Amino acid sequence: MTKWVYKFGNGKAEGNASDRNLLGGKGANLAEMSAIGIPVPPGFTISTEVCTYYYANGKTFPADLKEQVQEGIKHCEAIVGKKFADPNDPLLFSVRSGARISMPGMMDTVLNLGLNDETVKGLAKASGDERFAYDSYRRFLQMYSDVVLGVKHENFEHALSALKDKKGYKSDTDLTVDDLKELIVEYKKIGEKFGKPVPQDS
Repeated sequence: MTKWVYKFGNGKAEGNASDRNLLGGKGANLAEMSAIGIPVPPGFTISTEVCTYYYANGKTFPADLKEQVQEGIKHCEAIVGKKFADPNDPLLFSVRSGARISMPGMMDTVLNLGLNDETVKGLAKASGDERFAYDSYRRFLQMYSDVVLGVKHENFEHALSALKDKKGYKSDTDLTVDDLKELIVEYKKIGEKFGKPVPQDS
């Protein structure tokens, strides 16, 4: 079986700084830092070979990639002590693009993967900060829609500006929890309008 996913964390790593061609710059450096004992959060890197496979095989993924990603998630859960998609205290992921060569400003990112209508309630309770939780969810919906589903971020910026104008706000930080919940509803409507809703299952 081809290895597509390389784990790191808790002072160990599958790979090191010399594996830039395989893991990309970020992945190789994270593996190196973890291996030498620098306390970086646990994670896993999907190798650059998956990208090569994808374009060489009609834009399809390797059949065993999903299983290896699930193992990567379990690896992180074991170290952090939280569960992905746990409605009470969810483990969230930052998904960051990488490349064999440095490409500053050209890589996409999706933060707070794992938030949905249920897990956001758990994050609010666990963090003790409801506004933080719903603002994180609002940002996730926008990033996922833009980066993964191809719904242009301008659509969400227009909705945000319209709500701020209606409320007479000058800054995003003026938004209340109820405002953020209202905005989340609007963001989901935008996805539905384009036929690309953000999935609620993890």
